[in-house]
Amino acid sequence: MVKGMEDKLFNVVIFTILTLVGLAAILPILYVVSVSLTPYAEVLKNGGYVIFPKSITFAAYKQMLGDAAIWNSLKITVFVTVFGTAINLLLTTLLAYPLSRKSLPHRSLFMMMIIITLLFSGGLIPTYLVVKNTGLIDTLWALILPNAIWSFNVIIMKSFFENLPEEIFESARMDGAGEFRTLWQIALPLSVPSVLTIGLFYAVGHWNQFFQAIMYITDRQLFPMQVIIRELLMLSQSTDNAEVMVPTVTMQMSAVVIASIPIIAVYPFLQRHFTKGMLLGSIKG
Repeated sequence: MVKGMEDKLFNVVIFTILTLVGLAAILPILYVVSVSLTPYAEVLKNGGYVIFPKSITFAAYKQMLGDAAIWNSLKITVFVTVFGTAINLLLTTLLAYPLSRKSLPHRSLFMMMIIITLLFSGGLIPTYLVVKNTGLIDTLWALILPNAIWSFNVIIMKSFFENLPEEIFESARMDGAGEFRTLWQIALPLSVPSVLTIGLFYAVGHWNQFFQAIMYITDRQLFPMQVIIRELLMLSQSTDNAEVMVPTVTMQMSAVVIASIPIIAVYPFLQRHFTKGMLLGSIKG
């Protein structure tokens, strides 16, 4: 009886904590969506905090989606996300697979070099000089190539490859399959959870890319979505005219919603693979 009461109390505490964490995550999203749909007069009337709007307007979304700069930045962001993630996955796989093979000469040395990049970086100025001297300034490749491989993701994928049964690779070698054929036809199909997990990491990173854009891009036609959102925020903070501020505040909230919807929509379909990939990829170090 005592143990049963303890279990019930433990479940109540866990459910309470999870509820509070869930509210902490949902309320900011609900606030952004509500303000983007609420007339600014009602926002002011409620002290700037609206969760459930009494009246709804889509004026901000109409103005936002009617701006050519938004559509252009959205195309830039989609291009960088799609092609950047594809390049990331290709290079990460080609690096992680040989590192997972114990027969690779100087394997420990290569792993040490990768781990060092997790602890130390080349620095902002040297990185900028490398990007500049390679002719990537004011090109979309400046948003893709400097972070083509993330060391953390390499370690996750390497661990996943190491968890695959060695007998599978031995059977492939006995059948005459080379390393590349073993990778593409055996290892990768068995590593779908890990690939999708790492792909989600890369895609979110590219979609939310901001710092590299303001560092390497000066042409406004090449600005991604996050930089355009920043311009809206700066415009809102730099004006004292309430009549001008009304559409700007609702526009910045609608911009946040538009920029967040794709990732939020995709994540539920990848959640199962995401959880499995993280667990399997963390068994070995």
